[in-house]
Amino acid sequence: MSGVVHLAAPRRRGPDLAELVARVAFGDQDAFARLYDVIAGPVLGLVRRVLRDPAQSEEVAQEVMLEVWRTAARYRPERGEVLAWVLTMAHRRAVDRVRAAQAAADRDQRAAAKAYTPVFDEVAEQVEGRLEREQVRRCLRTLTELQRESVALAYYRGFTYQQVAELLGTPLGTIKTRMRDGLIRLRDCLGVSS
Repeated sequence: MSGVVHLAAPRRRGPDLAELVARVAFGDQDAFARLYDVIAGPVLGLVRRVLRDPAQSEEVAQEVMLEVWRTAARYRPERGEVLAWVLTMAHRRAVDRVRAAQAAADRDQRAAAKAYTPVFDEVAEQVEGRLEREQVRRCLRTLTELQRESVALAYYRGFTYQQVAELLGTPLGTIKTRMRDGLIRLRDCLGVSS
């Protein structure tokens, strides 16, 4: 041993963040600039890991730094380190942004689903309606004259059974029987299951 003592290089100590925050609380812009230089990188890194979008990350990081400026007086050293306090704010802001973006996307998706109007073929609809009307006419021709007349007055002209009976001068019970029998025949002819 040569007797040479190796001394470790003196550790360079960073600024006291609690002291800087205390000065920021009194509006010290220089203290805020120094604080910003120390914590802006970790804040942006954390926010970027949560958001993944560089532009939104920078925006949220700036919001956090503005919040630090506005709320520095609320910092309590006994409750934790400055960096932990600021990173907690950053994480909460980033998560809030993710939730807001998701809520907006969900809201847009619900609005789009409500606004969706299925496309239909107008010509096909007209043809289908025409075919159905023709089938009903064909089935009506299978009824007796008395059944067809009773059904037409009730369903096409809107008369009640009582009014149909009065118009035709027929007892109500007879009209009800004609209507029932006529509707059963129509159902069978149209192929409608009961």
